[in-house]
Amino acid sequence: MSVIRVVSYNIHKGRSATGSRESLAELRLGLYNLRPDLVFLQEVQGRNQQRFSLDAQHESLGAVLCMQTAYGCNAVRDQTDHGNALLSRFPILQHENQDISDHKMEQRGLLHAVVEINDTPVHCVVVHLGLFAGGRSRQVAALVERIKRLVPDDEPVLVAGDFNDWNNRLAPLFVQQLGLYEVFAIAPQNGDARGLRGSVTRWRDSLRPFPRPLPLAQKVHELGMNGNARLIPPPRTFPAAFPWLRLDRIYQRGFAVRSARVLHGSPWKQLSDHAPLIAELELP
Repeated sequence: MSVIRVVSYNIHKGRSATGSRESLAELRLGLYNLRPDLVFLQEVQGRNQQRFSLDAQHESLGAVLCMQTAYGCNAVRDQTDHGNALLSRFPILQHENQDISDHKMEQRGLLHAVVEINDTPVHCVVVHLGLFAGGRSRQVAALVERIKRLVPDDEPVLVAGDFNDWNNRLAPLFVQQLGLYEVFAIAPQNGDARGLRGSVTRWRDSLRPFPRPLPLAQKVHELGMNGNARLIPPPRTFPAAFPWLRLDRIYQRGFAVRSARVLHGSPWKQLSDHAPLIAELELP
């Protein structure tokens, strides 16, 4: 059994919530204090030839956290580029960035990495979906196709990032097509972590195929710790200072969820325009 701490965070290119100042140094300290094992990052600058302090942000963070890094470049400008990154305390066996851009105005990608946790390959996908509903649906279709094609059914999966899905319309697709569940929907309530052992098997055995495809706008029923369905929306994460929109997610398959929370307040409300998510997961 392995217990890992997973963080997902849109870091706003290393700038504060308003974009008025650099926040990368404080962000390094904040992440260090969380003691994460896997960090899914969005809006990471891999190159900044204008300001050296904002260059190679994934490498800077990885060095402080003593973690391996993988970077997927999506948006390229004359003097900068940015994309998604994965930081891992475990060996990164391989990684690939898939372009899922829906139009020229928004460059988006799926960073798919395989990490090894106690001899178990775990598939980690960092996502940052587009601002338009039609584009997001096509991008999720590409994600579903990739996972079905490349990930064996018995291997654990984590998909995390900025989904821009404020109406939670895409969640049924993850449940129906991939058996992926959002961590807040299946985390123990009131701190009750009893029955964690074997819970993955119970969830899997409790799943029933939907009789027909659910409308995208319908809220998805997700399984609680006792196998009963409950409706739990993901947390509000944007804007960080006064969270209103539910943009960020951590989806998982093959783990038991010990806890999940969104980090509000100081220092997080100053470091980016998004609030980070953190979850403790148990790999049987």
